[in-house]
Amino acid sequence: MNKQVSGQSLFSRLRFVLVNTSSPGNIGSAARAIKTMGFSELVLVNPRFPDAVKEDEAIAFASGALDVLQNARIVGSVEEALQGCNFAAAVSARLREFSPPVVSPRELAGQLSRDTGLNAALLFGNERFGLPNEVVQKCNALLNIPANPDYSSLNLSQAVQVLAYECRMTELEVQGGPMQTSGDARAPGEVGFHGQSASVADIEGMFAHLEQALVAIDFLNPDNPKKLMPRLKRMFSRAQLETEEVNILRGIARQILEPKQAKAGRREQNEQGEG
Repeated sequence: MNKQVSGQSLFSRLRFVLVNTSSPGNIGSAARAIKTMGFSELVLVNPRFPDAVKEDEAIAFASGALDVLQNARIVGSVEEALQGCNFAAAVSARLREFSPPVVSPRELAGQLSRDTGLNAALLFGNERFGLPNEVVQKCNALLNIPANPDYSSLNLSQAVQVLAYECRMTELEVQGGPMQTSGDARAPGEVGFHGQSASVADIEGMFAHLEQALVAIDFLNPDNPKKLMPRLKRMFSRAQLETEEVNILRGIARQILEPKQAKAGRREQNEQGEG
């Protein structure tokens, strides 16, 4: 299957997701940051204040970006925030043992701009605690801003601004002309054919199905799972799974879980039908 081209620019394919944000001021500042870079979609997951977008502090810090602030969606879970996305990147200053591939903002911006089939989300954690490991493991990439190693603490809205800026500059470059001088040249790691990228929800469903299959064949002990599933998630996140690939893996899991007697009975029925 050829790479899908939607014709949509990154400005309409990228959403900014703030998870468990404490300060309404940071929400307002984030709205201002993404609007100055030409983006508009803001999603809030369980902010500290249920009506955070109506707080005076949020309105004051949003300044001229009240439209972005007022149109922000407030949802109850990360899964809901990622509906419709087939790529998610977690932003964190802290590296994790079982994280998806670590990329820089510039690298990610290039990937998102080149692959117009990606509907992506950037996830930012709580000001104090960041993103929990279980959220990071759901993502396709871990974004690490290469700040001063002696003092790498960025305010939430500053991190949003950095990512929005990198994505804007790369997208403008892509819109201004081809990134490659040769029609046959490809970005590093890009394949000649690319199917539809699997959604975050589809990949999570595949992992749940695979886990059931591994338990069924006694490869995974549910009472002592250790770190098998996080390792598998990290491995598959490097592959950027397509929908058809997820379906193949779920098909394998389904065959493992189906009782041998049922398989034998179905084969017998097929043979009788052919006879």
